[in-house]
Amino acid sequence: MNNRFEALSKATSHLPVAVSRPEGKVKDYFAADVFTREHMKEYIAADVLQQLFDDVDNGRPIARDMANTVAIGIRKWAMDRGATHYTHWFQPLTGGTAEKHDAFFTLGKDGSLLEEFTGEALYQQEPDASSFPSGGIRNTFEARGYSAWDPSSPVFLIGDTLCIPTIFVAYTGEALDYKTPLLRSTAALSKAAREVCWYFDKSVKQVRANLGWEQEYFLVDDALFDARPDLMLTGRTLMGHGSAKNQQLEDHYFGAIPERVLAFMQELEYESLRVGIPLRTRHNEVAPNQFEMAPQFEDVNLANDHNLLVMSIMERVARKHHFRVLLHEKPFAGVNGSGKHCNWSMQTNTGVNLLAPGKNPYQNLQFVTFLVNVLMAVKKYNGLLKATIASATNEHRLGANEAPPAIISVFLGKQITEVLDKLENATADEGIIINAKKEMKLGVANIPEILLDNTDRNRTSPFAFTGNRFEFRAVGSSANCGAAMLALNAAVAEQLTEFRRSVDVRIENGQPKEKALFDVIKQYIIESKTIRFDGNGYSDKWKQEAQKRGLDCETSVPLIFDRYLTPEAIKMFHSTGVLTEAELHSRCEVKWETYNKKLQIESRVLGDLVINHVLPAAKRYQTMLLKNVLTVKQVFPAEETDALNEQDYIIIRRIEQHSADIIRGVEQMTQARHKANRIPQEREKAIAYHDTILPLMEQIRTHVDELEMIVDDELWALPKYRELMFVR
Repeated sequence: MNNRFEALSKATSHLPVAVSRPEGKVKDYFAADVFTREHMKEYIAADVLQQLFDDVDNGRPIARDMANTVAIGIRKWAMDRGATHYTHWFQPLTGGTAEKHDAFFTLGKDGSLLEEFTGEALYQQEPDASSFPSGGIRNTFEARGYSAWDPSSPVFLIGDTLCIPTIFVAYTGEALDYKTPLLRSTAALSKAAREVCWYFDKSVKQVRANLGWEQEYFLVDDALFDARPDLMLTGRTLMGHGSAKNQQLEDHYFGAIPERVLAFMQELEYESLRVGIPLRTRHNEVAPNQFEMAPQFEDVNLANDHNLLVMSIMERVARKHHFRVLLHEKPFAGVNGSGKHCNWSMQTNTGVNLLAPGKNPYQNLQFVTFLVNVLMAVKKYNGLLKATIASATNEHRLGANEAPPAIISVFLGKQITEVLDKLENATADEGIIINAKKEMKLGVANIPEILLDNTDRNRTSPFAFTGNRFEFRAVGSSANCGAAMLALNAAVAEQLTEFRRSVDVRIENGQPKEKALFDVIKQYIIESKTIRFDGNGYSDKWKQEAQKRGLDCETSVPLIFDRYLTPEAIKMFHSTGVLTEAELHSRCEVKWETYNKKLQIESRVLGDLVINHVLPAAKRYQTMLLKNVLTVKQVFPAEETDALNEQDYIIIRRIEQHSADIIRGVEQMTQARHKANRIPQEREKAIAYHDTILPLMEQIRTHVDELEMIVDDELWALPKYRELMFVR
């Protein structure tokens, strides 16, 4: 029995795993493993707690002397629940999370064991910064870095370990993570948005960015996963002919969830709810074995923490159910890949969603103000936003007829477009009338009532308005949402600041506030038209039109990363205080280096599989056919053998041709990789990998996939798509 049939046998023998869930309602165990404010009241003195809440709610740093008191309460709570260790849980530039566990004890002078967890241990630690990606900020011999407590994201328990969400910075102060600049961006956005809100409501003190992510993923039987070295080492199938049946019948989408998968989902939800992740949605996605989950909206920082945490929980729970989770953006060719749609909005401390239409013209003018400023930000930085979601893995997903194209545009829908068109065509002398209730009426250009969920859906749009939020659909399944969110927050913050300055100049020159607002909004509506597109983003006509409009149409990922380093992007990140120029350069270096390493691994795995799995199987089958030809010649009369062997001759020649092309391709790929690896600059190396090695990998795959359809099924050792993509 070959590896494939052995794996199939193991995969089909699994029974659903019973899920251990407590009796009662979700509210009985939701956030049970989180040090919530309710839990804090039991373990921390009221006066300290009030100061802690006040500092967190107003974005002030926690005093170090208070940290000791808080740490004692946290330790007591954690140890009451069986915790023995604690860790600073942070987000290095690897894209995942990192943690080092320390025990809740120390040795006294007399050798006795003392329970200990000080405010200093809570406040900061010093993990080795030399082994994490830093883009040159830290050298190997410069190991010092700091992780520091983020009190805005609550601590939580995973097993016997207390996890403390933290930032991660270099000894020299630069951010080495995603959380630090994300927190900076939320502060910048809050300040800029608050000052614009004051045109409408002076009581607004804070504006927070909200995020609701939708996580797509694939599940594969673990036995089949283990029999595919490419899945194990790269997260995707580097070869594999499409299954005769995949998603063409569209019967998997929103279909009945398979029993084994449902058992996995139920346990995943239970584990997630215990750590405060408010998962609400689960369903089958379009491709076979593809699924999706989504939580309720949360503050963008907390939501991002929860997304990273849930990806970790998924991996652990899946193993218990004999599955492996695939978070790669394109694990299977020819079917839909996986994204992570990021639904983004802004909300005031007074409870107003600034991207939700209001109930009267005054509120709708505020809505249009923020809507149009987002359009302007996306117009200015469409290339940068594309760079935030570009990667070696997402490269395979974007642009296909399943995911947003590699051109950032905004879909608004018919009604919102009509409102903006009406405002654009309004004349200045139509003016703005203020009624007795101080509600704005814009004359002929009066903003009408706008309904919630007033837009259709456009699955081809990478950045779509969906009624009361924008959905950034281009983010990849495996990505850290923070990369895209911090850039979006910063871009909108800069744009709102510019808007306020433009309005204030007009007011200082004697214009009424309402007319000043209207004039700048109208100007922005006109200027931002190039980013608006409600049509088919997959069409070639749109690509041509987008280029005419001046939108960023670059498709090479290494070149897309350059958008981080444009003068405009550097100025924007600096003015908002989100990232310094040094931090931007370091992140680009990390991105290029990561791109190179991923393609290097993929090309090496592909070469290994081809030489050690594919070609031997093809040669064995070819040998069988050759032996059959010789046997036929020995048994049948000479005049009949040519006709009897004709089909074998065709297959033998095809195997030989594809094998020769594969060997030639592997040699070329290896030589190209060695040449690229000698390039010292990571950017130029990434360009070489993209331009020379990636196309060769695709050529090799084409021939391998053809061989898969020729070689005897029993000789093909690797599990095929028809086996990988359907839950048994």
